[in-house]
Amino acid sequence: MKLLRTQRRIAAQILKVGTGKIWFDPDKLSEIREAITKSDVRSLIRLKIIRPKKTPEQSKVRARRWNLQKRKGNRRGQGSRKGTATARAPRKKIWMLKIRAQRALLRNLKEKNLVTNKDFRDLMSKAKGGFFRNKRHIKIYLQEKEMLRKK
Repeated sequence: MKLLRTQRRIAAQILKVGTGKIWFDPDKLSEIREAITKSDVRSLIRLKIIRPKKTPEQSKVRARRWNLQKRKGNRRGQGSRKGTATARAPRKKIWMLKIRAQRALLRNLKEKNLVTNKDFRDLMSKAKGGFFRNKRHIKIYLQEKEMLRKK
């Protein structure tokens, strides 16, 4: 094998792999020994006498299984978390989801004429100021203040 160092180097250069990743056919070593030019080595590669060894690959089976479980909502416990709560769901994103839901609810109530225009404006500004925790809080507030009109 030491005698075939040049052929190994040329083959590695052609196949764009390291010298350790070159495989020689043990039955055709005499042919390989005679190959001294790049074109000789290329022809041996074409005949599959010289081949690159397969690179070891990492199986994705376990990764796919984990992802499937995560999609179901598993593996999200305290020990699996890396990053603060705000890193995982930024404050701004939480606010956007909350305010959009609240504004949609208020617009819906206005369209159905369940709240007056004056009350609507007041509720919208309260929502903007972060007065309401969620949609349920708005509904409770409307019942307590008796702002809901009958159809």
